[in-house]
Amino acid sequence: MNKTIRNLLTSAVVLALAPLPVFSSGGNLLIKNGTILTVTKGVIAKGDILVLNGIIRQVGQDIQAPAGVQVIDATGKYVIPGIIDSHTHIALDGTNEGSEAITPEADVGEVVNADDTAILTALSGGVTMVHTMHGSANPIGGPNVVLKMKWGRPSEELIVHEALRTLKFALGENVKQSSRTITVGGPPPRYPQTRMGTNAIIRRELLKAKVYMEEWDRYNKLKASKTPPKNLLPPGKDLRMEVLSDLLRGKMVARCHDYQATEALEFIGLAKEFGFKVQAFEHAWEAYKIAAELAAAKIGISVFADSWAYKMEAAEGIAYDAGYCAKKGVLVSINSDSGERIRRLFNEASKTMKYGGLNETEALSLVTINPAIQLGVDRIVGSLEVGKQADIAIFNEHPMSSYTRCDMTIIDGDVYFDRGQYLKEREEAAKQAQAPKKGGRP
Repeated sequence: MNKTIRNLLTSAVVLALAPLPVFSSGGNLLIKNGTILTVTKGVIAKGDILVLNGIIRQVGQDIQAPAGVQVIDATGKYVIPGIIDSHTHIALDGTNEGSEAITPEADVGEVVNADDTAILTALSGGVTMVHTMHGSANPIGGPNVVLKMKWGRPSEELIVHEALRTLKFALGENVKQSSRTITVGGPPPRYPQTRMGTNAIIRRELLKAKVYMEEWDRYNKLKASKTPPKNLLPPGKDLRMEVLSDLLRGKMVARCHDYQATEALEFIGLAKEFGFKVQAFEHAWEAYKIAAELAAAKIGISVFADSWAYKMEAAEGIAYDAGYCAKKGVLVSINSDSGERIRRLFNEASKTMKYGGLNETEALSLVTINPAIQLGVDRIVGSLEVGKQADIAIFNEHPMSSYTRCDMTIIDGDVYFDRGQYLKEREEAAKQAQAPKKGGRP
C-alpha cells in the first residue's frame, strides 16, 4: 500500500476513535478530594481546586461548588499542573527549510496544523502546552511557536500569545550536514560544512542585521526630526534582517540546538558580542561540563532524560546531565523532541530521581514550572496557584511512579482528554463495527 495512503487511513482511524474535541464545562469546574501537587506551594492532601471562567480561583480543602459548576471526583488520584513540553515539532506542516543555511524569515507559526493527531497523543500524557520548533538543519532557522493542546479547535486558538518570541539556532553535526553523502557530479555541498563555518556564518548574519538596524534607526531619527531632509527615503525592507533585528533589540530570545560544550561556549560568546539573550540550549549533552557558566549567564537547558551516545557528538552525554545541572543552579527542563515520547514526559522526568538525586517536586518541576519559566509563561501556567489558567492533569497514581497513567487533561477549565470516556467510546465503536448490518452479513 502507498505510504501516504496508509498514513491517511491510520489518521482516519485514530480520529474516528478519538474522544470528542472538548468536553466543555464552560471553564467552570471543581476538582474534589485529590492529592494536589501544586509544585510551588507544597502538597495538599484531599484537596480541591475551584475553576471559574478557565482560571483557578481557589486551591485548598472543603471547597463547595457554586451552583451549576461541574464536580470532578479525584479521590485517590493526583492532581498536577498541565505538563509543558519545551521542545517538540508536533502540529506543524514543515520544520526545516534546509534549502538554505539562513532562514529566519521562515516562521513555523504560519503553518500550525491543528489536525495533527500527535496533539491527542500529548493530551493522553497530561501535556497541555508545547513549544513547537524549527528543526536543526539551519544555523539560523526561524521563529518558533508555543501552543496549547486544544484538540478539535482551530489553529488560531492554539497559539499562546503571552509566550516569549523565540528564534531557533543550531550548531553541530546537523547544520554541517555530517550525514550527507557528497557524490561526484552532484550538487555542491551547502555552506557551512564545519563547526568554524557555522560560527562564522552566524556572526556574518548578525553583523548584517546590526548594520541594517542602524540604518533604520538613523532613518527613523531623521524622519522624526524637526527638519527632516527632503527626499528622505527609507532603507529597503529585508524579512531576514527584520527578524534578526528583533533578536538584537531584545524582542526575541535565542533557543539553540547544541551538543558539545565547546560550541555552546562559542555561541555564548556571540551572544555577548551582539547583546542578545540565549534563553536555552536544546539537548545540551555536555552541559554538565559548563554548568557553572550556564548558571552564571542565566541560560537554561532543555534536554532528554536519557538516550545519550546515539551519534558521535552525543558520545560524552551522561544520564546525570539534567539532575547534575539542576543541582548546580541551571534552569532545566525535560523535553520529548518527539510525537510519541511526549505522552510519557512524566516518566522521563522521574528518571532524574535515580540519575541526579532530585526529589519528587524537583523532578516534577522539570516538566511544569521550569519549562513555563523558559517560555515566559510561568505567570499563567506551570503550577497550581490562584489566578493562573486552569491547565491541569489528573493521574491515577503519583506522576513519578512507573505505574501511573494520566486519566484526565484539562485546559482553561475544559476537559480535552478523559480516559474513561475515551475507552467507552472506543468500545462502542468496536461493537458497532462488529454488529451485523441490516440485510447483509456481519
